[in-house]
Amino acid sequence: MRKSATAKSVSGLITVALLAAGCATSTPGEMSGGNGHAAAMSAGAMSTAPTSTTPASTLRTTLNALLGEHLILAAAATGAALDGRGAEFKAASATLDANSVDLARAIGSVYGTEAEEAFLPLWRRHIGFAVDYTVGAATKDAAKQEKAVNDLIAYTQDFGAFLQSANPDLPKSVVAELVKHHVVTLKEVIDAQAAKDYGRAYAAQRAATAHMQMIADPLAGAIVKQFPSNFSGNPSAAAASLRITLNVALREHVYLAGSATNAALGGRGAEFKAAAGALDGNSVEIARAIGSVYGTEAEEAFLPLWRRHIGFFVDYTVGVATKDQAKQDKAVTDLIGYTQDFGAFLQSANPNLPKAVVAELVKHHVVTLKAVVDAQAAQDQSKAFTAIRTAAAHMQMIADPLAEAIVKQFPERFMASAR
Repeated sequence: MRKSATAKSVSGLITVALLAAGCATSTPGEMSGGNGHAAAMSAGAMSTAPTSTTPASTLRTTLNALLGEHLILAAAATGAALDGRGAEFKAASATLDANSVDLARAIGSVYGTEAEEAFLPLWRRHIGFAVDYTVGAATKDAAKQEKAVNDLIAYTQDFGAFLQSANPDLPKSVVAELVKHHVVTLKEVIDAQAAKDYGRAYAAQRAATAHMQMIADPLAGAIVKQFPSNFSGNPSAAAASLRITLNVALREHVYLAGSATNAALGGRGAEFKAAAGALDGNSVEIARAIGSVYGTEAEEAFLPLWRRHIGFFVDYTVGVATKDQAKQDKAVTDLIGYTQDFGAFLQSANPNLPKAVVAELVKHHVVTLKAVVDAQAAQDQSKAFTAIRTAAAHMQMIADPLAEAIVKQFPERFMASAR
């Protein structure tokens, strides 16, 4: 394909993907200026003021982040395997295992090294059964698929028993049922991927990702109840829920954006279209979350501002695809300039969000997502998955300050359930 044709094709695909990505970064209200607001309070007021940063909230955020990421990476691995993209499957699988190790460490930080060492092989076992099912789907081996499903269902009992042994507030039957639903929703993703029904696959992936909160939240709540002195605060407080909502949505934004650019750069049009649609669904949800705080007028003002930045990212992606260094350089310059406008926009909505701080956080988001696109274009799958995990983790540096700035701006909305 000639250079001009490549540019046109990639531009058309990436434009839609990044338009969807737009709203998500907007959420990034990377405002860390909440401290000034707090300082203005009296010592007594500070002790009762609602906050999204309690230890209980942090535990809930960590578990939601890791379990949601587990689902997304598992889907990336099975999708690559079913499509015969060996190098991508290997990289996705390695990243999925790194997520498993981090999840085991999170469990170990609560229950100790022995529990961590017992959890990791148990967790890996269910991933192995999912791989068996994927192989069965790829080879149309119904017997293999059926055995894998039976193994997964049996596994839910073992996992339920493990968690109940660690925490009496996690009944085996309840845990098993929640994990069973995880198994079923992941199976739906794999089935759709095997059928090359990408629209259904990405819809199923989003539903399965959302379900992981039904595991993370009860787990966090049970741990807080078991060790209240270690995890102060109410994990179900409105401020904590706002923090979770922003973190989950912004992390998903990065992964869906990466899926869309990966499919576009790989020339997989049908998959790209589905990923872009899923990404747009994520963006709409984030935009609505912002609108629910600041109103329709702010939401409507945000969209064209964000779309301008998306255009710059489209320019960069096309420059990478066509090896046009001048185009890449101009796009990067435009993106850096844009961060100032975006910082001013968020500061105008919330005085706890200094323009300079917001601009710097958005700049880091741009840089980390740029690294993903660069690695994808170079077909360095290992680097691409490492980069996207880094980019997704960075979104907490946006979501957390945004949540706290909103809580401090509207304390009356979050006071009732603060404790």
